[in-house]
Amino acid sequence: MDKFTYISNLSNADVAYIDELYQAYKSEPTSVDETWQQFFAGFDFSLAYGGSETNGNGHTATAEPLTGDAYTLAQKELWVRNLIQAYRSRGHLKSKTNPIRPRKDRKAMLDLKDFKLSEADLDQEFVAGKALGLGTTKLRNIVAALEKIYLGSIGFEFTYIREPEIYDWLKDKVEQQYLNFDPKAEQKKRILKKLNEAVVFENFLQTKYLGQKRFSLEGGESTIPALDAIINKAAEMGAEEIIIGMAHRGRLNVLTNIIGKTYEEVFSEFEGKHAEYIVGEGDVKYHMGYSNNYVTTVGKVVDIHLLPNPSHLEAINPVILGATRAQVDKYYEGNNTRMVPILIHGDAAVAGQGIVYEVVQMSELKGYNVGGTIHFVINNQVGFTTDFEDARSSNYCTDVANMLDSPVLHVNGDDPEAVIFAVELATEFRQKFQKDIFIDMVCYRRHGHNETDEPRFTQPLLYNIIAKHPNPRDLYNKRLLERGDVDANLADEMDKEFKQLLQDRLNLVKQQSIPYVDKKFDEQWAKLRRSAPEDFEKSPATAVSQSALDKSLSNR
Repeated sequence: MDKFTYISNLSNADVAYIDELYQAYKSEPTSVDETWQQFFAGFDFSLAYGGSETNGNGHTATAEPLTGDAYTLAQKELWVRNLIQAYRSRGHLKSKTNPIRPRKDRKAMLDLKDFKLSEADLDQEFVAGKALGLGTTKLRNIVAALEKIYLGSIGFEFTYIREPEIYDWLKDKVEQQYLNFDPKAEQKKRILKKLNEAVVFENFLQTKYLGQKRFSLEGGESTIPALDAIINKAAEMGAEEIIIGMAHRGRLNVLTNIIGKTYEEVFSEFEGKHAEYIVGEGDVKYHMGYSNNYVTTVGKVVDIHLLPNPSHLEAINPVILGATRAQVDKYYEGNNTRMVPILIHGDAAVAGQGIVYEVVQMSELKGYNVGGTIHFVINNQVGFTTDFEDARSSNYCTDVANMLDSPVLHVNGDDPEAVIFAVELATEFRQKFQKDIFIDMVCYRRHGHNETDEPRFTQPLLYNIIAKHPNPRDLYNKRLLERGDVDANLADEMDKEFKQLLQDRLNLVKQQSIPYVDKKFDEQWAKLRRSAPEDFEKSPATAVSQSALDKSLSNR
């Protein structure tokens, strides 16, 4: 049996499934992947059972239908291809993205029996392996690759995307790059360094300011190396400015370890100093913003901003995107790649607040487009006191992304290397396609809604698990040591040095008053003055408004 006759008969097993691909192939053969090109070439060659074709000697040959074992193999070839496609579309339902408890059974249906295959077929070779870049190979090798790609620490959700170029790009990134992803030694050390800063900073505040609200990042510390990776990747791809919007959880950690606010400034705020310089009445340290310069790993300087946000969670979204659009129009000549907006969400807020839908559904309109937003969800699995199963009807908190054909990368927060792959892919996607993308980092919240709440009152079972769970830094260091990637003393040295740095800065704050340094925002605000009553009365706009008001009242 030659390869063309073999492939041709596969189509008859399920014509409906491949008809759309076949029509695309007939229009433009290169619009489908190479294995499907071979498949349809065989289909055309055989002329759909019983057709005739002139062979190389000028004689007419008839393609006969396959029977017996040959037909069974043809059937199984298509079932294996269906298995591959099922992992692509439903593997995220079964991936190991939850660091603290088993995934809920969402009926992924990825067992061999779901595709009329069995363990007896595992040593049979299948051409379908070419779809994964494996060539013709045994079914067990195909399954092993699929499990490594799609059932690991990242759940890839992208097969609903209707643009072939985007779909194929993501598929290649997932099935080729992720399968072989292994950060270089220096990047692993940087990940560990940023994790160490995140963990030690939170532990230090917990020790020194016990009982004070800070809305800690504990449990989601992989956010810090993630943001670091986004900024470095975006700068590499042409970004000159990064603007971030987020609610209060983890804000102090982001302010210091990403934006560059000094530890002295934060400690001064905890000590009650500099309160007179705070802009806005009654605002607090975990609502404030900051701007700075960020020096990337290759020495490029990027402007970076975290905008102020009160306790309205997702209310910051349109502010960030409005600021982005204004900057791009005014300073970057409409080039969206030069400024990247990042929105950091909580899982309950991104699923529950209508403003998220409003912003997303307007994001590709001409008047509002900013070239895509990187959405990063710190998924605590609990909103205030409510478990996610009692908080939403959708499978995921990010299901709003499906509306816009935005890909979603669900990633285990305890696997920082997987987090780095996800955010670098997301950044590259945003810069290349100018569209929104979501990273759903599944983690946990070590304390209650704030540090004065006792979470065991409302979630006793969950918090018994969390209390015994190691932090992401310790887990990652253990993994690095097991692989022999770093020196055994590296994490201990990082921990000791950073603790000492924080203690020295705190001692400085306690011993003397640290002068307040005006920020760029302070300087701009100082140039403005409050309008006097007489200014308001002389305003042309006021006169028009008063005239309209008088007319309205006279008509009543």
